Amino acid sequence: MTYDLTNRRVVPLDLDGVTDKAGLMDRCARALALPDWFGRNWDALADSLSDRTVWPEGADGRGLLLVVRGWRAYADARPQEWATAQEVFAEAVERDPALTVALAVGGSAEHPTDRAGRSDRD
Repeated sequence: MTYDLTNRRVVPLDLDGVTDKAGLMDRCARALALPDWFGRNWDALADSLSDRTVWPEGADGRGLLLVVRGWRAYADARPQEWATAQEVFAEAVERDPALTVALAVGGSAEHPTDRAGRSDRD
């Protein structure tokens, strides 16, 4: 298990290769170890994110930091779905202040960095 400096449980949500809502829901279910009855729809995701009883082990009493990475290609391919996903993340965070959802920037295959950490756009 990974924890951040504030002792929250850190869970990475890697969306690399996700091209649609079904893929997003599958990745969320896997990353968060959601129960089999998870409905794989926007309401079910919002409910699961704000329901500490289904959070990964070690998060209930400490808080949960969900780090979303590899999201840019999905956001570009499905902007309406991505807007809805962001609304769901925001709603869940508002429901439970022990939840933080962070969108990681960088790491895109579209703009690779060299070993010195410089982007091809520098």
